[in-house]
Amino acid sequence: MILYGLSTCDTCKKAQKALAGMGHEVTFRDVRAEPLTDAEIAELITEFGSRIINTQSTTYRGLSDWMKNSEADHQLREYPALMKRPVIRHQGVLTLGWDDKVAATFA
Repeated sequence: MILYGLSTCDTCKKAQKALAGMGHEVTFRDVRAEPLTDAEIAELITEFGSRIINTQSTTYRGLSDWMKNSEADHQLREYPALMKRPVIRHQGVLTLGWDDKVAATFA
């Protein structure tokens, strides 16, 4: 299981702790320290579309209008922190975010 996120993200920390508590071996990947590849970005956009961009984030609000109107792949390449977090890859399935519904899929 791979959890993609940011080391400073409280939701990512919460998800990682909960998953470990459920007995999962979690590999954490900080997308700022180890950016997503073009193939990974394409896969996330195919799976989640524009939902992959966290439009409520401080980073997003600080973008220029041009960048806000650019394609999601360009946004993620330039600003990895825009990715809605966490993205969890487990047994070939991707999930987005962390809530009770997502947590239940791993219980």
